[in-house]
Amino acid sequence: MKIVIPGGTGQVGTVLRRALTAAGHEVVVLSRRPSGPGETGWDGRTLGAWAGQVDGSDVVINLAGRSVSCRYTPANLQAMMDSRVESARVVGEAIAAAGRPPALWLQMSTATIYAHRFDAPHDEDTGVLGGREPDVPGYWSRSVDIATAWERELERAATPHTRKVALRSAMVMSPDRGGVFDVLSRLARLGLGGPVAGGAQYVSWIHDHDFVRAVEFLIAREDLAGPVNLAAPAPLPQRAFMRALRSAWGVPVGLPATRWMAELGAFALRSDTELLLKSRRVVPGRLLAEGFAFDHPHWPLAAADLAHRARGRREPK
Repeated sequence: MKIVIPGGTGQVGTVLRRALTAAGHEVVVLSRRPSGPGETGWDGRTLGAWAGQVDGSDVVINLAGRSVSCRYTPANLQAMMDSRVESARVVGEAIAAAGRPPALWLQMSTATIYAHRFDAPHDEDTGVLGGREPDVPGYWSRSVDIATAWERELERAATPHTRKVALRSAMVMSPDRGGVFDVLSRLARLGLGGPVAGGAQYVSWIHDHDFVRAVEFLIAREDLAGPVNLAAPAPLPQRAFMRALRSAWGVPVGLPATRWMAELGAFALRSDTELLLKSRRVVPGRLLAEGFAFDHPHWPLAAADLAHRARGRREPK
């Protein structure tokens, strides 16, 4: 197949591009800064010559959007909103204008669309969308607004010949440098990987191999459309999540952090505490119901596998 990946130069795009190319597919990445073979330039906002790559392709996987790893200032939140909405809109325009539109449009979304919650997991049918939770910082609703607007562009696009799926993805864990697993592992190896603000908040995640397999599953299943949660079936509290990660690296102790300490750390890392403190208890209801079997359903074994691969990457050849 020919697969076009707008915004495919980040961590998730790198994982998909590597796996799909190895499987024999032709992969074209749309990037604001194309730097090599298989990459085509676009601005993420307006139609251009890049749309010719979409015309005649089999699948489009739109990952474009400003990184969430930043301070959630009004300017950064607006940039996150604009980059996601504008890119989804123009991808829809390219598909609508195509003489031979792709059969499938996979649009990245996020598990953050669901409410901060401890009592029950969110699946696609019974999950509660966020934005109105009591006792959370008011600006957390902006992340939900961004995710909702992102998916709205997918729904609005006039693409009657193209199946559309919103990928409500949890954190994709891969051993690649700079990814979320790499950042969390660095903290764990430094002895800083303890519970944050008590550690009761749930962490949803998905192993990179299962993420790729789920994408391939959705490509093959022509009857599936709409929102799909891409998350391992066993989210767990942050304290247990970090304990398993420390165990994978052979680190016995992780210093705990209070909420105010987390605020200081997030400020130093130019990140935001919502990424640490929001309870994301998300489960893959539709994938499981349709017969998808996870290779890495539980975090302790998944973390051990990822740490093993990361060690292999660091060892001299």
